[in-house]
Amino acid sequence: MIELKRGSRVRPREFGVNSYLGPVNSFFDELGGRFSSAAERRGFAVEAPALDPAVARELLELARVAAHTQERRYAPLASFMAGVAAERLRQAGGPSSPEAVADLLREVRAELEAE
Repeated sequence: MIELKRGSRVRPREFGVNSYLGPVNSFFDELGGRFSSAAERRGFAVEAPALDPAVARELLELARVAAHTQERRYAPLASFMAGVAAERLRQAGGPSSPEAVADLLREVRAELEAE
């Protein structure tokens, strides 16, 4: 929370500030390494996945919308589907930069919010 004036607080997201992503990204850096190691134990060399802050922000927003427009338990599945969709777009020759993935997520989230 950010202190504005005495007794008044807002969430960082309301200012577009995502300071909470710093500690979150260290967790996901370690998690990416675990996925890479698990793949290696199965005989495959896979680069550890990384989580871009802009993509993380959009994934969290998508999960929020899924949880509030459907059921809370759908939030992680919506995030998984977003990752699958982004990879399929990349495989089809589409853009795969973090900015392009964030835009894709933002567009779908906006459609869900408009319903």
